[in-house]
Amino acid sequence: MQTLTNLTAPMKLNNGVEIPGLGFGTYQTPADVTYDVVTEALKAGYRHIDTAFLYGNETGVGQAIKDSGLKREDVFVTSKLWNTDRGYDETMAAFEKTMANLGLDYLDLYLIHWPANHKQFGDQADQINADTWRAFEDLYKAGKIKAIGVSNFMPNHLESLLANCEIKPMVNQIEVHPGWPQTEAINYCQRHDILVEAWAPLGEAASLNNDVIKTIAAKYDHTPAQVCLRWGIQQGILPLPKSVHADWIQQNTNIFDFELTADEMDQIGALRNLGGQCKVPDQVDF
Repeated sequence: MQTLTNLTAPMKLNNGVEIPGLGFGTYQTPADVTYDVVTEALKAGYRHIDTAFLYGNETGVGQAIKDSGLKREDVFVTSKLWNTDRGYDETMAAFEKTMANLGLDYLDLYLIHWPANHKQFGDQADQINADTWRAFEDLYKAGKIKAIGVSNFMPNHLESLLANCEIKPMVNQIEVHPGWPQTEAINYCQRHDILVEAWAPLGEAASLNNDVIKTIAAKYDHTPAQVCLRWGIQQGILPLPKSVHADWIQQNTNIFDFELTADEMDQIGALRNLGGQCKVPDQVDF
């Protein structure tokens, strides 16, 4: 199992591409502050930025990278296909919009944001996911994307996709944090050599105010947020913390100078109902 050892330690995907360490998330980051926030993250040492068409901030992400003075190949950029753009032709058109927003020549990682589910699409759901994935494979073969993957796919969605794909996903980005451990999905992905990225790795205030986490944080003289991130990386997960505060952006990188014990990992893993979105992909209707 791969684990992060420093802020920019490479995590190797199943196609040999390497992601340079801890990711910086931009979900719910307003478009008008995205440029400044991403600039701050790059100054703090992040080299992995995560965005999505839905977030409405791809333009700020791309401009911050261009203005950073860093080489393009030194910054790993992820974006995602939104649900209304599923399907082969729709995916191809949506990808061009994302690239125009970012202003980049290529994308490092492109993800299907959510799986089509049977609640919305009945028996057509698996075919919609397969058609969308076929477009991803073609974009990948054309060299426009360095790696392709999915987001919010549970084992049942992955099983169907793996049975019909030519190129298997390299990443699955799912919600993982104390209180929402997603153990089954993580184990499934790791058995199939699919890297798990964690969105919302800090959960919400309930996670950061939990007595178990606060006690462990005090023991190591670290913050509850740092303990949540450490819990993630010790499972071989790649977290994507987000913040718009410079101090917290920096704090979230300081998670490599301590290690949780097996008992502490279990204590945190046993926590439940600590907030977060906790959406079940087969039940969403967006």
